[in-house]
Amino acid sequence: MSAAGPPQGAKAPWGGSAAHEVASVGARTYRGRFAPSPTGPLHAGSLVAALASWLDARAHGGQWLVRIEDVDLPRCIAGADQTILQQLAACGLIPDEAPVWQSQRSSLYQQALAPLISRQLAYPCACSRKDIEMALHAQGLDKPRHGELVYPGTCREGLHGKQGRAWRFRTDAGTATHWRDRRLGPQQQDVANEVGDFVLKRADGLFAYQLAVVVDDAAQGISHIVRGEDLTDNTARQMLLQQALAYPTPQYLHTPLVLAADGQKLSKQNGAQALDTRTPEATHTALNQAAQCLGLQPCGTRDNRGTALAAWVEQWRATLQSATT
Repeated sequence: MSAAGPPQGAKAPWGGSAAHEVASVGARTYRGRFAPSPTGPLHAGSLVAALASWLDARAHGGQWLVRIEDVDLPRCIAGADQTILQQLAACGLIPDEAPVWQSQRSSLYQQALAPLISRQLAYPCACSRKDIEMALHAQGLDKPRHGELVYPGTCREGLHGKQGRAWRFRTDAGTATHWRDRRLGPQQQDVANEVGDFVLKRADGLFAYQLAVVVDDAAQGISHIVRGEDLTDNTARQMLLQQALAYPTPQYLHTPLVLAADGQKLSKQNGAQALDTRTPEATHTALNQAAQCLGLQPCGTRDNRGTALAAWVEQWRATLQSATT
């Protein structure tokens, strides 16, 4: 994936292409969402994404939803979903509708997969991860360090007598997907070349994240997606699915990442500490740090949570408005 040019518009990270932003919001009700995976409690990095998505919704006078993305059940930790909801509540980030859980929505994903199969936009795949590695190695294409395996299309024309294990989405070679990120500016990715035909339903019977998130965003009427920059790489795949399923494409804004001491993205995998919301003081500190990561001015220790959130909404709204002038 590559940027097609420098970001345009306001200097603040949420400025983006505001003229298009204002026009589209007027034509379509703003609905945003925060969609954490319950693989552990929220940490400093996930709070940045949560706060940014909430602020963007409030600044637009829109609705903000919470979706628990527990479609990958083996990775989920019992009780983590409730911990996340409690942490959000402690920070004053209350959804406008009851949260939904992906693990309860498999029938919707199957309904979306069926027409893709009937139109031959999805096909069965018999390949294991080892099979893919061996096929790429035979072509002289080894997996780059920390990189992903680009599916070589082994099962595109049939299973060759093998048993199908998963379902993949058929991508078109040589066709780049273009979009404008509200913070990062013009983006593009050639999914066929950089990712390959990607999984929609896994060998273990679980639906893949890419299909689940696209179906849920459409079903919930999500117009704006605000999430961490590490998820930018998913955007082109999701846009291809949106087009194939005749779903509207939301606007995207990918927020700055909080980095660990080693310079890598702060995550549960590298020991990120759980967000401390046990006291008002600790919660205020966490919110202030998240706001500063987003380029907002910190609020004083005497400001209560509601005052701080209201001030940040106004700062966010002012940046949106200034980008139109």
